[in-house]
Amino acid sequence: MDSLVVAKAVTPGGVLTDARITFEGGRIVGIDEGAAGAEQLWAVPGYVDTHCHGAVEVSFGVDDLDANRRARAFHLSHGTTTLFASTVTLTMDELERQSAVLLELFEEGTIDGIHLEGPFLAPEKKGAHPLELLIDPTPDAVERLIAAGGPALKMITMAPERPHSMEAIARFVEAGVVVAFGHSDADADVCRRSIDAGATAATHLFNAMCGIHHREPGPVPSLLHDERILNELICDGVHLHADVIRMAYEAAGADRIALVTDAMSATGAADGRYMLGQLDVVVTDGVARLVTDDGSEGNIAGSTLTMAEAFRFVVSEVGLPIPEAAKMAATTPARYHGLPDVGELAVGKYADVCLVDDTGALRSVIRGGERVALDPAPVSA
Repeated sequence: MDSLVVAKAVTPGGVLTDARITFEGGRIVGIDEGAAGAEQLWAVPGYVDTHCHGAVEVSFGVDDLDANRRARAFHLSHGTTTLFASTVTLTMDELERQSAVLLELFEEGTIDGIHLEGPFLAPEKKGAHPLELLIDPTPDAVERLIAAGGPALKMITMAPERPHSMEAIARFVEAGVVVAFGHSDADADVCRRSIDAGATAATHLFNAMCGIHHREPGPVPSLLHDERILNELICDGVHLHADVIRMAYEAAGADRIALVTDAMSATGAADGRYMLGQLDVVVTDGVARLVTDDGSEGNIAGSTLTMAEAFRFVVSEVGLPIPEAAKMAATTPARYHGLPDVGELAVGKYADVCLVDDTGALRSVIRGGERVALDPAPVSA
């Protein structure tokens, strides 16, 4: 039986001081307060990233299992103990091929699910998705994707204004897939209809959707206020200003916000040129943007964010308490996505733990009760 002792542990019942967390068989078997010899760190649940496209020059779904494993290992070294591998919009044939690769990785336990970001997205809010490959969610297309992903398919992002969308939402939900509103030009009414049809998440809130106007509110207020919706936030200081993150937190609360990375293949790699699906991307100072024909600055194309940095950012830059950040980074996404074994430091859960300092910076990772080697530079200077 292994254990660790920390100054503070964030548990469902509150913050325990001088806490001993005991592991056996990869699960937590005890959490007790008042132990001696504590590391002067916080223990929080291992991070749950449900929107991640890759890392170390690898896009999830490429036809190379070892490459996919390397990308997964990188994110684990930055605290992501649970991960959904995200695709981008491709042809249906290519999405089926990528789903087969990701299904194999799911079955071996390397990843915890598949998130399809597309192809049912709006041209007006396509972001870093190729216009010519965006399609309607016809019954045939929906069934092909459900069959290809099998039990690994956990989430799909859709623009609900496209024809057949409401029926498609109901079918995905019936198949056990979380439907997320996203990359959509829909107004508030269509957004609410999609929620009533079964959508329960919002893909990177504020990004790739209509903004808020005082007479035309768009989808954001509905997504923030509806208790059925989990709101993804990309907290890197590029996709969202700290004040906007704080506003979203104050509106929805940590129980309805999930930190995600939306990380692409340039994460953990040098600045330069990369591919995101079929599109050229240039990364400068860690910010990924589409390459345009005229050389102008293109749309943001994913991120180079890690969950370790997202957690640190909301603690140190946004000013949220560590227990609230822990909910957003682990507990809340695990609950909304129906992941019963992760997201909390509690007896019976997997022994997935991140140790952070008072600034929220990652100092150690444990997965299944085993220490994980950190990336050489897992925290900001």
